[in-house]
Amino acid sequence: DAEAFLAADPRGFHAMEVRGELIGGASTVIYDGRYGFVGLLIVKPEWRGRGWGLAFWRYFIGQMKMRIGPEGGAALDGVFTMQDKYALSGFRFSHRNLRMEGKGVPAGLHPKLIDAAQLPSATLAAYDRAHFGASREAFLERWLAPQGGRALAFVENGTLCGYGVIRPCHEGAKIGPLFADTPEAADALFRGLSAHVPGASLFLDIPENNPEAVALAARHGLREVFGCARMTLGSYPELPWSRIYGVTTFELG
Repeated sequence: DAEAFLAADPRGFHAMEVRGELIGGASTVIYDGRYGFVGLLIVKPEWRGRGWGLAFWRYFIGQMKMRIGPEGGAALDGVFTMQDKYALSGFRFSHRNLRMEGKGVPAGLHPKLIDAAQLPSATLAAYDRAHFGASREAFLERWLAPQGGRALAFVENGTLCGYGVIRPCHEGAKIGPLFADTPEAADALFRGLSAHVPGASLFLDIPENNPEAVALAARHGLREVFGCARMTLGSYPELPWSRIYGVTTFELG
């Protein structure tokens, strides 16, 4: 995913070094010049508990705030145990995003599904923006063409009503995003993407505040294996969670 991540914001990745040794990293990718998303924060275990992580956090959060300005906002998907620490910097809890795991199941394509590449890029970008909250065309250009993966769109009467992407992982494959106007469209997209990896491990990160996403996961036998707390800072855009069945990533939103 590195190429797509870097395209999202080449200035959005940070490293922490001590005497030339890389000891930590993080990202603060900025969208539309005013919305930041914090991710990829990690410090080598042997350097933890010594104040380096806090110093690093203050540095890259400060850099992010300068870029988004006083009217901007930010968000993150953080592990549950870190919520209190993120709250100290003003981040507020929104809901839980849960990583669900299952198996790909062979299935025929729903008649309203097409390859996303058949749509004008502007049409897909506009639909994505309405669900993601910001423009990310450079990211999508790479994300929608995954080697070994697939991007599908649900089109009804000539109107785009949903789309999803499945990409290979080190283990199995992951669906993200999965945006849809209706539960029918979401289910058709999930089935179509799942069929791309029959028998393989399949992951979907659902927003727990969308009951239909929870129901979709249960209907297809997915089980919770991990989770993060979505937290926001400042004027981060309100998202249409009822139409979000799978977030794109825990790292870049």
